[in-house]
Amino acid sequence: MTSTITTATTMREVFADTVTAAMDADPRIAVVLAEISKDAFAPAAARHPERVINVGIREQLMVSVGGGLALAGLRPVVHTYGPFLVERPFEQIKLDLGHQDVGAVLVSIGGSYDDPVWGRTHQVPGDVALFDTLPGWTVHSPGHPAEVPALLTPALAGDDRVYLRLSTRTNAEPYANGPGFTTLRQGRRGVVIAVGTTADAVLAATEGQDVTVLYAATVRPFDGEGLRAAIEEVDRPDVILVEPYLRGTSALQVTDALRRQPHRLLPLGVSRDTEVRSYGTAEEHDVLHGLDAGGISKAVREFLG
Repeated sequence: MTSTITTATTMREVFADTVTAAMDADPRIAVVLAEISKDAFAPAAARHPERVINVGIREQLMVSVGGGLALAGLRPVVHTYGPFLVERPFEQIKLDLGHQDVGAVLVSIGGSYDDPVWGRTHQVPGDVALFDTLPGWTVHSPGHPAEVPALLTPALAGDDRVYLRLSTRTNAEPYANGPGFTTLRQGRRGVVIAVGTTADAVLAATEGQDVTVLYAATVRPFDGEGLRAAIEEVDRPDVILVEPYLRGTSALQVTDALRRQPHRLLPLGVSRDTEVRSYGTAEEHDVLHGLDAGGISKAVREFLG
């Protein structure tokens, strides 16, 4: 974490500042954009014009260019809104990065529905689930701007495939303490996993309930060992999984971690059963999907009895 980041600074701004600073020290790093955030990277483009590439609104090409740069020995950082980064060029992610066995840092903004005013085109609750169909990806879902540098800096220095999912939503404070689970609260009646920006709502929803709350900013690889350790400390092996993307995305990872332990699982997240055709606000989408504090509290109480 860095003390220079304030609560007024967005994840997107921290991302751009961190990458720009890293480019000055590491000649491998190259940024590939599709118009989005070009102004944020204007200082980097002025200093390193050959390593900031804006392909225009051609997102499939953007990912393919990233793959080509990786094959040439560079460390590409590929960035735009989530649906244009993951869904539209998914074939290029699968083939030009995964099948070629080269690395890149893909950085999205917009979360599942951060900007509903732009409609369904800018929403991507299924992004992490899509990455789960491809091997070898590390996935980060930070919940606060101050968590971004600790996740991004090692990714820039590495050679692997990393997806960093940024949001305009934020918890009141950073909670991550390393790559695995961070324990925010301890109890005896079950374990609640809060991923990324859901942490504050989970803490409010479980106030006064005798449950352990675990926090994760890194979801792949999944911290199975940390979950097993938490389950050993509770009276009943009940797990409530709260994710800011598609409901049940990490259900397989929970089941694999506890495959030798009989358990119950309640997954909470963006609904798989509802096509939302009203734009509204992000907070209204939370209520609709049961991801506000009231919705989470009701689900947890009903599940635990």
